[in-house]
Amino acid sequence: MNDDLAAAANDDAILVRLADLRQEHQDLDAAVAALEHQPSPDQLLIARLKRRKLALRDQIVALEDRLTPDIIA
Repeated sequence: MNDDLAAAANDDAILVRLADLRQEHQDLDAAVAALEHQPSPDQLLIARLKRRKLALRDQIVALEDRLTPDIIA
């Protein structure tokens, strides 16, 4: 019974973290779009933001995988 409660609490914590990461990813996406529409965009900054977005995407996928149980067919 305690294991079920701990698992549920862990899942809730993962869901909260996922929401935070997704929001940060959207914010970075908006920042990149805004920078790209400037007359002379800072390509180095855009590249850094895109790398950060990719790192966030990797974290999001890893957390989503933790929530989805492995089913062997």
